[in-house]
Amino acid sequence: MFNNILLASDGSDHAIRAAEQAIELVTNNPSAKITIVYVVDGSKSKSDVLHNWNSIDVDRGRKEKLTLTEQKLKHNKIKYDIQILHGEPGPTIVKYANTNDIDICVIGSRGLNSLQEMVLGSVSHKVAKRASCPVMIVK
Repeated sequence: MFNNILLASDGSDHAIRAAEQAIELVTNNPSAKITIVYVVDGSKSKSDVLHNWNSIDVDRGRKEKLTLTEQKLKHNKIKYDIQILHGEPGPTIVKYANTNDIDICVIGSRGLNSLQEMVLGSVSHKVAKRASCPVMIVK
């Protein structure tokens, strides 16, 4: 049984479907908790700052991407928390999973940055390859 689930999310459609699968994993397990990890990529954070006037707007914009996921978790009465991390998404998610006693990592097969995915390889592939826990990739 999975008690400590990492849900990697960027607000994309695949991430929403990954959230739905994470919810299925913890249904009927009151001790389970989902940790939503949103990674702010350094190159993306520069454009966020340029398009917004202050850090409050930047943070609000990032959290808005997770609103639908949060609503689904609240509706299903699932314990969760949100971790906003900084760095390259793949290695940052792996580091968090490997150092925080995660039972399973759930991640969408594609995210919001399809260009980077084609050039550098997908984040989900990097996580599946390097995480020490099981990884569920959701299409």
